[in-house]
Amino acid sequence: MPEAVETLVTEDMHRQKGVWGEARSSYPISESDIRKWAIGVYWPETPPRLYWDEEYAKGTRFGGIVAPEDFNPFAWAVPKGEFRAAGALPGQTPAKGQNILNGGQVDTYGVRMRPGDVITARSRLSHWEERVGRNGLTLYVFNETEWRNQKGELVKTRISTGIRS
Repeated sequence: MPEAVETLVTEDMHRQKGVWGEARSSYPISESDIRKWAIGVYWPETPPRLYWDEEYAKGTRFGGIVAPEDFNPFAWAVPKGEFRAAGALPGQTPAKGQNILNGGQVDTYGVRMRPGDVITARSRLSHWEERVGRNGLTLYVFNETEWRNQKGELVKTRISTGIRS
């Protein structure tokens, strides 16, 4: 029988809690990026004119084209460095705390993204909660990511939940 684990919280987690990681920036957002995203999201329907018709968008409260709130300016990023797959390998049973599930995410939106914006993202370990459930000790890890535009305005905050058992 496996040895009981008292906590899944590591010393590294204690050191990293609340510490922002290295920021990364997007390429400048273009009208074409916004239009293509909107077409993909609304397909086969026509996307709202706010996302592709400059004359129409000028008459709205935004005063011009804006991106849908779910627009991702990092979708076209160029990979840097070596890519390594994550997760368990076939036939391996992960050690206690190494079985990681996606617990979902919650987004809160600020200002809208516009053509010309450069978005900077940074992330940190926000907090965690340990609980004992039917599968034993379980750790809920909450990571916070924030996006800001070149003016420093908050565009989006995302809280992602990882579940380790």
